[in-house]
Order: sequence, then structure tokens, then C-alpha cells
Amino acid sequence: MSTGRPVARPAASAPPETGAPALRRSPALLARRASRSKNALAGGALLVLVGLAVLLAPIVSPYSPFATNQRAGLAPLSPAHLMGTDRFGRDILSRVLWGGRLSLLVGVVSVALAATAGVTLGLMAGYYGRGADTIIMRFVDLLVSFPSILLALAVVATLGSSLFNLMIAVGISSVPNYVRVTRGMVLSLKEREFVLAARVAGCPAHRIITRHILPNVVSPLIVLTTLGTAGAIITGSTLSFLGLGIQPPTPEWGNMLADGQEFLANAWWVSFFPGLAIMLSVFAINLLGDGLHDVLDPHVRL
Repeated sequence: MSTGRPVARPAASAPPETGAPALRRSPALLARRASRSKNALAGGALLVLVGLAVLLAPIVSPYSPFATNQRAGLAPLSPAHLMGTDRFGRDILSRVLWGGRLSLLVGVVSVALAATAGVTLGLMAGYYGRGADTIIMRFVDLLVSFPSILLALAVVATLGSSLFNLMIAVGISSVPNYVRVTRGMVLSLKEREFVLAARVAGCPAHRIITRHILPNVVSPLIVLTTLGTAGAIITGSTLSFLGLGIQPPTPEWGNMLADGQEFLANAWWVSFFPGLAIMLSVFAINLLGDGLHDVLDPHVRL
């Protein structure tokens, strides 16, 4: 029987959080998940060791990387030279430690440049669509039509051989990956309820992009950036190996490989140890990237 009074209705529950579940978790929970990931722990530990070794090169390297001794040219491994010497008698261990500074710097800076440009273009293409999407994606298709190493070679050949130009070249060759990943995620996110609600509330486009969309694409971009750093190190070393990157006598893992290629038969250590440094660094970064993927993915049980 009606009493004429309005019926009290339960308050509507707030819409579920639509952000990336992994990023909504507390740092403590993410730390616990990371502590259970063998790949993240092993890759992170190895990368820290490599990073500390190259950062402390001025302290731990036994010789100057430029000091020559013609009488000790191509000397094998010994207590005086733990990794032997090159044709000019320069200590390989010292040059590997100092060269790692530049090789890792190229990887980190070039990926930072590529991620900044690629994510920005991907956000614009995915959110605004139409003309912006067409122009940006045709530009990306043009970049993708060239193999990444060939594109980097063309950029370095045009700009000239220097550390800065090398980082620019490696960064440009990596931009398409970030544009495509970011655009694909934005296309799936911009029709979600929390984005539509922000539009209805009158939020400007730049605020919607930076406050609502960008935080939800960070998780896969972290993994992509980590793995991209490994590829950037290889690309930078390849360009230096071909003589289009950092020039001798400045030590860098790529040009050290090139210096030792003619002595592989009788002085294998000249190329072996720079190659080993590249392998360990790339292996550590890839292992860390796989571990971060598992940590940030809420569907992976650790």
C-alpha cells in the first residue's frame, strides 16, 4: 500500500575504475610482485652490475683507455692486462669499461627521444583521428618502409658522424614502434566510459589526453621502452662498427669490435670482450623487460 512518500533508492554505485589495473596498484604491491619475478630480479641485478662497472670506469679501470704501448701490442690475457691488449697496446678492459659509457648512453638517450616523439604522435593520431591520423600514419608508413638499420644509416650519412647524430639516428629509427603501440591503445581507450564522461564534463582535449588516456598506456610503454633500449644499443654499436658512429680512438663497443675483426685468428680477445659486453647488456635488458611485463600485467600470477 502506497504511503505517498518518495521511495528511498540506494545510491548508484560509482563506475568501476577503468584504468590499467597494474598501474592502479600500490607501489608496495608492485614491489612484491617484482620480488617474485625471477626474470626481473636477474635482469635488474645484471644490469646494475654492468651499469656500476661503466659508471665507475674512472675508478676501476687499471689504465687510461687511450694509453698506448707498442711493445705490448696484441698481448694475450695476463695479470697485467686481464683482457689483453689491442694492436696499439691499449688495455682492453679499460676500453670496454669506458666504451660502455657511450654505448649505454646511446641506448638510453635515443630511446628517450624516440619514446617522447612516438608517444606524442601516437596520442595525437589516435585521439584526434581524421586528418591528423592520416598525416601521422603516412609519415610512419614511410619510416617503416625502410629497415631500421638502413634508416639509421641514411640519417647518420646525412647528418655526419658524431655522438649526438648517432643518438638522433637511432632514435628516429625507433619512432614507428611507439607511434603504432600508442595509437592502437588510444583508439581502444577514447571510447571508454571514463573518457566519454570527461568529454561530457567539458574537459579540454589536452587534459583528457594527459590525465585520462596517457596514464593508461604507460604500462605497455614501459616494457616497450625497456626492450627498445636493448635494440638501440645494438643499432648504435652496428653503426659504430660500420664506421658511421663514434670514431676511434674514442672507445665504444661497436668500433672496438671493428678494430679486432682482422685479428680474430690470432688475437680473439680484441673483439671477444666488447662483443661479450654487448651480449650481457642486451641479455640483462631483455630479461628485465620480460620481468616487467609479468609484473605490470595483472593477468600474470606471480
